[in-house]
Amino acid sequence: MRRTVRRHLGKVVAGTAIAVTGTAVMVGITLPGSVSAEESGGRGGAVAARQDGGQGQRAVAPGVVEQAPAEGAKGTGGDPLTDDEIKRVETIALTRQQFTAGEDVEGRKGLQRLSVDVAEPDPDQLDDPHAPRRADVTFYDYKDDGVISKTVNLDTGKVERTGTRHGVQPPLGPEENAEAAKLLIADPLGAGLRADYKDATGKDLTSPDQLTLTSIVYRAVPGAQPSVLDQCGRHRCVRLFPKIPNGAWIDSRSFVVDLSARKVGRLA
Repeated sequence: MRRTVRRHLGKVVAGTAIAVTGTAVMVGITLPGSVSAEESGGRGGAVAARQDGGQGQRAVAPGVVEQAPAEGAKGTGGDPLTDDEIKRVETIALTRQQFTAGEDVEGRKGLQRLSVDVAEPDPDQLDDPHAPRRADVTFYDYKDDGVISKTVNLDTGKVERTGTRHGVQPPLGPEENAEAAKLLIADPLGAGLRADYKDATGKDLTSPDQLTLTSIVYRAVPGAQPSVLDQCGRHRCVRLFPKIPNGAWIDSRSFVVDLSARKVGRLA
């Protein structure tokens, strides 16, 4: 029988691990700043009111949302990259050879984009109003588990710096979280997750789209995990924190998904 456990997520995520038997445990919890539904594009789950000196609850005043200005094709200076610039950076940075030889998180040709951000100006260009606009882009190649970083000069359209590292695991992106959830849902070890979702919603869990997902990278510790997870750290591995939209979190911390090997393991 599954047991409902009510805890603050800060303790559940950041504290010492608890044994989870049977199925994943449903937990009714609030979100800490470090792991929130907002970070993963989630809906709801945050507390909208707080206690006011024991005199009941004080409602939070409604916010005023202003319409964002129209985004141009090209930004200036340290402005955030526009959608057009992001697409251009990816096109410039991803060579035909890398596209053909590399793999994304779903095993397709190409690389998995992790991030694209405006690059810091060179030290000698800090006060130069005409300094070139650059972007830093980071990819993960699931073919050889490498992190590829490039700096693209948006003025010249050329790659100025590039580097590849192994054994480095940046935070996971939404596409990677979704693929990890897809693998866990389909795996026999995901039976508890599916059962808890069915108990809470009355519906079958068949797709990552039915969950709000956050995650952390998992690195292997000698003797601390089954052999199927021993390559985590060199492989890209993830522990998921799935949440029912506008509902409870489901504790699946005992499970680790190795995205590189496309396998699921359970921690003791």
